[in-house]
Amino acid sequence: MLFYAVATISAWTLKEKTKKKNVVARVYDKYLYVTDIQGLVSKEASPQDSALIVKSYIDDWVKQNIILHLAESNLPEEQKNVERQLQEYRNSLITFAYEQELVRQRLDTTVTDEEIEKYYNENSKNFVLKSNIIKGIFVKAAKKTPKVDKVKGWMRSSKEKDRQQLEDFCYRYALDYSLNDNDWMQFDDLLKRVPIKTYDKDEFLRNNRFIEITDSANVYYVSILGFQTSESNSPLNFVKETIRELIINKRKLMLIEEMQKSAFKQAQQNNEFEIYQ
Repeated sequence: MLFYAVATISAWTLKEKTKKKNVVARVYDKYLYVTDIQGLVSKEASPQDSALIVKSYIDDWVKQNIILHLAESNLPEEQKNVERQLQEYRNSLITFAYEQELVRQRLDTTVTDEEIEKYYNENSKNFVLKSNIIKGIFVKAAKKTPKVDKVKGWMRSSKEKDRQQLEDFCYRYALDYSLNDNDWMQFDDLLKRVPIKTYDKDEFLRNNRFIEITDSANVYYVSILGFQTSESNSPLNFVKETIRELIINKRKLMLIEEMQKSAFKQAQQNNEFEIYQ
């Protein structure tokens, strides 16, 4: 009997020593083992980086478990019971995943220009501009750039040949430019790229069509072909992509709603559920 007790104690001591050799950290009755941090650091990492990564992980583990112990020690039992919240969260994740797969398989994402225009006309009050927008082109180039003195003339010309010359110049020499004169852009976005100084943006747009600005190193040319001020209705072109997304999102919601109604009706017909009063 004595031999058995001694053997048991020795085995327990050996086990504890072995366990301690593999222990990296302890917080109360919880242990972090070497096996828990294996694979944490990539083989390409330097010894210094490896040490920092491991230390950071251990520090975070210790802090997290200290706070967890504090919470478990002070919260009442009903607040520590998180099974219901976890189940609800799991249910939400599974339902969301199913809805996303349904949308991926069945949602029609084709939106015609006629649908976009119809939506715009029926909801125009929802597309009021919050800031000024412009339609135009601009070029920024260094003062000493070859042919920079011709840019102004090319920008003001309606000839196809001059337009081609302008495009070639911008491609080869311009520091910044935009030659897309069909799309609207925020006037504030242009001001970030061209050093236009104005205290009244509305007044500036009403009184300027071509702007030429020079600083110590560069020259800027801006041709404003059209503008609309804040509080006016957005041009259809400016909100076209937004409307496309709104239409698709509306279809998505309708598809999910139809699925829910169909699932409920089928379960009802098959007596798959009961509600007890």
